[in-house]
Amino acid sequence: MSYTPRLRDKYFDKVVPELMEQFSYGSIMQVPRLVKICLNQGLGGATQDKKLVDNAIDEMTIIAGQKAVPTKARKSISNFKLREEMVIGARVTLRHHKMYEFLDRFVSVSLPRVRDFRGINDKSFDGRGNYSVGITEQIIFPEINIDKVSKITGMDITFVTTANTDAEALALLKALGLPFKNQRNLS
Repeated sequence: MSYTPRLRDKYFDKVVPELMEQFSYGSIMQVPRLVKICLNQGLGGATQDKKLVDNAIDEMTIIAGQKAVPTKARKSISNFKLREEMVIGARVTLRHHKMYEFLDRFVSVSLPRVRDFRGINDKSFDGRGNYSVGITEQIIFPEINIDKVSKITGMDITFVTTANTDAEALALLKALGLPFKNQRNLS
């Protein structure tokens, strides 16, 4: 017997029938689905301190459960003391089982640990069905040991879906458990 994540089962058992009824799709293949989750951490101070990048890659690897890769500058910018190909951040792309596991931990464990949390903003859709949220502190993830953190940094988390509109993506992410704060009509 193989293992399937809890949210993947929830998607096929509850979310697909709910979205088919709500948007009256003709086929199950038209129902939007989550394709990938991208975690990105930009480090402005990495030009002065190379150790920041190593720490960020280690923390992102622990958070995601998958090896993080460094991101490099595409252009040189003299005002920022930045040269081309200089490492300035870290990123991870999660798909399939790791994506569902991360989403489950993010919704049920990490978001409730945010100080004064009242839900995530529903205005961060890009018009093509993708949603981005910014996290200000990486210490909301329980995998991170607070005593070993040298600098508190934030990260961007992007949920990429196959939805054609923001309304479909909002309904999908809401059904998967993301706690949006204020409800508005995206139609």
